[in-house]
Amino acid sequence: MDKKINLEKLKEKMEKDQGLPLKKNATRLVFGVGNADSEVLFIGEGPGYWEDQKGEPFVGNAGKLLDNLLYSIKLPRQDVYITNVVHHRPPENRDPSPEEIAAYGKYLDEIIEIIKPKIIVTLGRFSMGKFLPGVKITAIHGEPRSVHFMERQITVIPMYHPAAALRSIQVMNQIKQDFLKIPEEIRKAKTNMEVEQMKLV
Repeated sequence: MDKKINLEKLKEKMEKDQGLPLKKNATRLVFGVGNADSEVLFIGEGPGYWEDQKGEPFVGNAGKLLDNLLYSIKLPRQDVYITNVVHHRPPENRDPSPEEIAAYGKYLDEIIEIIKPKIIVTLGRFSMGKFLPGVKITAIHGEPRSVHFMERQITVIPMYHPAAALRSIQVMNQIKQDFLKIPEEIRKAKTNMEVEQMKLV
């Protein structure tokens, strides 16, 4: 079945789930946006004020920076898929708790399973922790890692969250440099896929 249809069905399922811990204080579900057939999935942390108002991830100042970073590598926002580890806004923009991340995690797993990305770019330590637990983002930001996740090998590229870059010139410079590595990882993923297809012929 079409990935876009499957994502819509999953979104409807989430909207009906009254057990999601952040739902009662949020304006709306912030599910995900972009190209369901993309080879690249970006995962942030959680919705802020503007995301909560519009129901779309990364539409505030951090979102504008993300758009500029994508533009810098000639990868339009509409060509990738963007979501978060939690899909309702935490009160006062506080960090999501481990319990909250776990509650939304089953839906994030389904999003990943539907899209089947070759590359996951984590934005911030909470999304990084899902794939690379126990490491510090300061130590491994911008370093692609091959991760076995849900019976597949996925390239995970940990990045700082754009909001952190807006607060620090040093982080801003680092995230700009880290983004420059994404095109090469996309090229590698395509080459690997072509090799695998040739083996099947």
